[in-house]
Amino acid sequence: MNKIALTFAAVALMASCKENKQEEKTEEVQEVEVLGPMSEDNMENAVIYEANIRQYSPEGTFNAFTKDIPQLKDLGVKVIWLMPVYPISVKNRKATGGGFVSDIKDEKEREKYLGSYYAISDYTDVNPNFGTKEDFQNLVDTAHENGMFVILDWVANHTGWDHNWIKEHPEYYTQNEKGEIIDPIDPTTGKSWGWTDTADLNYDNKELWEAMTADMKYWVENHNIDGFRSDVAGEVPTEFWEQAVTKIEEVKPIFMLAESEKKDLFHKAFDMGYNWEGHHIMNKIAQGEETAEDWNKYMTKIDSVYQEDDMLMNFITNHDENSWSGTVQERMGDASEAMLALSFTVPGMPLIYSGQEYDMDHRLLFFEKDSIPKTKGKVWPVLVKLGKLKNENPALNGGKEAAAYKPLETSASKKVLAFEREKAGNKVVYIANMSKEPVKFSVNAEGSFEDYMSAEKVELQAGKEMELNAWEYKILINR
Repeated sequence: MNKIALTFAAVALMASCKENKQEEKTEEVQEVEVLGPMSEDNMENAVIYEANIRQYSPEGTFNAFTKDIPQLKDLGVKVIWLMPVYPISVKNRKATGGGFVSDIKDEKEREKYLGSYYAISDYTDVNPNFGTKEDFQNLVDTAHENGMFVILDWVANHTGWDHNWIKEHPEYYTQNEKGEIIDPIDPTTGKSWGWTDTADLNYDNKELWEAMTADMKYWVENHNIDGFRSDVAGEVPTEFWEQAVTKIEEVKPIFMLAESEKKDLFHKAFDMGYNWEGHHIMNKIAQGEETAEDWNKYMTKIDSVYQEDDMLMNFITNHDENSWSGTVQERMGDASEAMLALSFTVPGMPLIYSGQEYDMDHRLLFFEKDSIPKTKGKVWPVLVKLGKLKNENPALNGGKEAAAYKPLETSASKKVLAFEREKAGNKVVYIANMSKEPVKFSVNAEGSFEDYMSAEKVELQAGKEMELNAWEYKILINR
């Protein structure tokens, strides 16, 4: 009897332990946070990261990038934009210098040219050089597990010359008077853009609208991606984007970034556009061609051109700027950090491009394999601080409910840029010497602040003289 009792007791204890473990397991599962769709709230304090998979690592694969996703949280990244991940056309593939790979006689020389990401042969597959669809899905899942959204670079204006539509649906393409498919044309000049490795799509054909929308929808339905960055979005009819977004959002809400400043794109289709004009002004100020006053004039213009809830992406570099216009150091020199801080503190969403966080100072090859540095130097800790401020301080909200932006008068208006952001009692003041010489000045502002980058206390008084070294900046926060 004792043995039987002990046996029942042991079984009961085991069952009890098993139930407790199951309860613990259930509790653990309940603690896992599921990332919901991108929302307007997410946009307010997000940092976006442009991932160049080919050049991000020596391997140039999805997996090599995926293992670094968790540390992007340190930079405040909430949105990962993947440059095109699709197979690249071989026909008319370009080489460095502008010629076609097919014209190169040396076979080994031809092999090193991998083509433009933007000459796509299949919208619903991945570049085998990057890995498999399973590897891609692991990237997306890892990003979601780390609280980050993933958007795909979408090229709706043109395809590569190997795309199956060329043979199966030539009516989808723009054709000349001879009935030959042509590369994209600049509508202002009537001449080729020079993108001769691509074939121009003709949006007069409404069947193309259906096919293109279906291919976009594929990635949302099958891989749970969160939106798209749309290449040369302004060259594609706004009506196409509007109907595409409406159909895709039958699956889930998505985030749309336009490589454009066309304001009509924001009405129904896109959440954010490129701040190209602001970027070019930053370059010109850094090069001594424009002044702080030009920035203030631009911000006044923004108020009149865009609606209050329109959103722009701010940047000091991206894949186009780096490869074709020069590195941050080439274009901005000693002004680089002041401009980086500016991109985080003005209304909008700041961008980090692959390699920027590692002080990259070389132009990445566009058609060939290259690689970014992976040593954390001067820029990484600056981005960590700026990302934290952007994520956590409502005074830097930059989306549909953006914090107020107010320019501050200074006694050196051409050299010193000063403005205040404010929301719900939180204030951030940016003051920078936008010149290559030290400057003494006063700013029309009052209050007790903390220098965010140095943690020193700062008292602002109207008329009180301040001094900043060349390209020195301060980000002041109220406590």
